[in-house]
Amino acid sequence: MASPRSAGLIAVVMVVTSLVVDASAGQAAEARAAVRAHDAADVERREQDKEPGSLIELRKAAQKATADIEAATKALVNRQKALDQAQKELAAKLAKLQEANRELAKVRQPLSELVQALYQVPAAGNLSDFFSGEEQANLRAMSDATHMVAARNQILAESGKAFQERERLAAEAQEQRAANLLQEAQLNAEINTLRQRSQKLVKNLTAALRKAGVRLNKQARKTGCDPTQISTAEQYPNGLLPQAYLCPLPGKGNHQLRADAAIAFAAMNEAYRKRFGRPMCVTSSYRSLGAQQAVYYQRPGLAAIPGKSNHGFGLAVDLCGGVEVFRSAQFNWLEANSKKYGFIHPDWAYVSPFEPWHWEYDPKLGSAL
Repeated sequence: MASPRSAGLIAVVMVVTSLVVDASAGQAAEARAAVRAHDAADVERREQDKEPGSLIELRKAAQKATADIEAATKALVNRQKALDQAQKELAAKLAKLQEANRELAKVRQPLSELVQALYQVPAAGNLSDFFSGEEQANLRAMSDATHMVAARNQILAESGKAFQERERLAAEAQEQRAANLLQEAQLNAEINTLRQRSQKLVKNLTAALRKAGVRLNKQARKTGCDPTQISTAEQYPNGLLPQAYLCPLPGKGNHQLRADAAIAFAAMNEAYRKRFGRPMCVTSSYRSLGAQQAVYYQRPGLAAIPGKSNHGFGLAVDLCGGVEVFRSAQFNWLEANSKKYGFIHPDWAYVSPFEPWHWEYDPKLGSAL
């Protein structure tokens, strides 16, 4: 049976060994699996990623590219946070292991000296001298010496295992770090590729709008009609949208809508022109807060309270050319086809106030197309 002191030493060794866990190995395996999943997703995306052609397809592709950038960036940030946390946990475990090894060294030193002293006693004479005298005391001394030697050897063996475990943990940490760096590099490359594709799509979209008859102003020529900035545009108050988030409409007049609504309107205008031989006629589109106030005072009861109109968000148009006549061929065609492009005639415009000319772009409907 081990002495209390030996049992304590063995317990210390067991605590040291228990400090080392295989969490890092699991994290390294997780990182490798994430890299393989990323590679598979990248292959699938390239296979499915066909160059869009129509205005709606271009708009959707540009918005999807932006969403993919945001998702990839978020994944990269989360991965970096997880890596930092794993490194902190690993450093803490190694520090505890080193401290426990130092404590073992302190305990092991006097034990080693004691065993060495006991061996030096019989070495002073011969075996007959050693067993002469009180036999029971000599046998007890020999038993203690044997026990201490065994305890010492066990402690040395357990310490060796602890050191080996630490080396294994360090190797797994290095492997995990390498896997994380590889995944981080791949995510960065994906973000750059998506950003380049988004810029290309916006450029192609702007060119397609020119082809559809949209006369781009100076701001639109500089920034393009960029539907990827919708979330930023939504942060501005009604009637205070900067020009950078507005896009000109095809046809006569200086009319503008928010980029996604303008793109949808241009696509709808192409279908309308094929049906009626002329583009849609627009009398009003985006209204600044000042313009809303002017219209409200000029037409009381027929205009929304300033700051409440969808015209102020760049999502509403007032049409002419026959659409303003309820149940005309133009109105009926628009009623039957506008939802294909994300536009609706709101329920209130059928009754109060009665405005057959008023049409609105519904972002939720448009994004679902």
